[in-house]
Amino acid sequence: MIVIGVDVHKHSLTAAAVDELGRAYAEWSGPVDGEVVAWARALGEERLWAVEDCRHVTRSLERTLLAVGERLVRVPPRLTAPQRRRGRVRGKSDSIDALAVARAALQEPDLDRPRAGVETLRELKLLVDHRDDLVEERRRCQQRLRWHLHELDPTLTVPLGALDRAVWIDRLGRQLARREQATQVRIARDLVGRCRTLTRSIGELDRELHARTATLAPRLLQLPGCGALSAAKLLCEIGPIERFRTDAQLARHAGVAPLDASSGKHQRHRLDRGGNRQLNCALHRIAITQGRVHPPARAYLERKQNEGKTRREAIRCLKRQLARTVYTTLNTEPLLT
Repeated sequence: MIVIGVDVHKHSLTAAAVDELGRAYAEWSGPVDGEVVAWARALGEERLWAVEDCRHVTRSLERTLLAVGERLVRVPPRLTAPQRRRGRVRGKSDSIDALAVARAALQEPDLDRPRAGVETLRELKLLVDHRDDLVEERRRCQQRLRWHLHELDPTLTVPLGALDRAVWIDRLGRQLARREQATQVRIARDLVGRCRTLTRSIGELDRELHARTATLAPRLLQLPGCGALSAAKLLCEIGPIERFRTDAQLARHAGVAPLDASSGKHQRHRLDRGGNRQLNCALHRIAITQGRVHPPARAYLERKQNEGKTRREAIRCLKRQLARTVYTTLNTEPLLT
């Protein structure tokens, strides 16, 4: 069997084939199209494609390979760096990167691969990312609007969070309409209009996200403290739940499992600052909400604090338990299994 590592760029790619011992076998460079498939088929019948996991760049190549029935795995970029350091050729080039991808795939038998149902979750991720962009754009408009309002009239105060609500935006628009049409007033009115449009768009996205998550994972919405936005974030960041064999793998992927930091007689664990931070953030929101309103979670936090842990450490323990709960819940959803 040969393994073909691919280093993909926007308009070109470099492929390097290695044998089962990791020895360089062949190399090809060219455009991102079907020519690389014809080159690979001339090398042998049994082959495995290893693509660096940069899906915004490799998506077109993955579709091409899957359409012709090729086997494909994704190699995380962090696994290629040790292969480059161990290589005999120093430096960095597309050929070196492709060879490192292929050798990393040889050493890691359980790499992720494209799975069924990914496109549905990808559409959900596009919606979630678009909502995040709209919220960030609205925040910038609100900050600029507040400065213009302060310069126009320091007594014109708007409560914190009020610019997220349509009633306050409409009220502010009526107040500005009664003022003289100076340049700063026109700018403020324009910002009010943009805030109004963004708020409506965000509201429409929230309703669509709730409908989609209710269809895909209704049991996830029944989890205390898990709203539609958190559920959508969990679904799109986790992806197909069959990627993870155990809840421990999911917890490690989310960065909520503690890292072993023991040495000799000292046995301890430390906080994992890695992992998927978006997924970690969603679990953190659920944990904080449960700590306020969910009696079993409040009792769990109190028990951990009585054991000598700080509030932050207790929250981290709760997040680890939530990772197990989310894993179990998603494995019972018929549309996701």
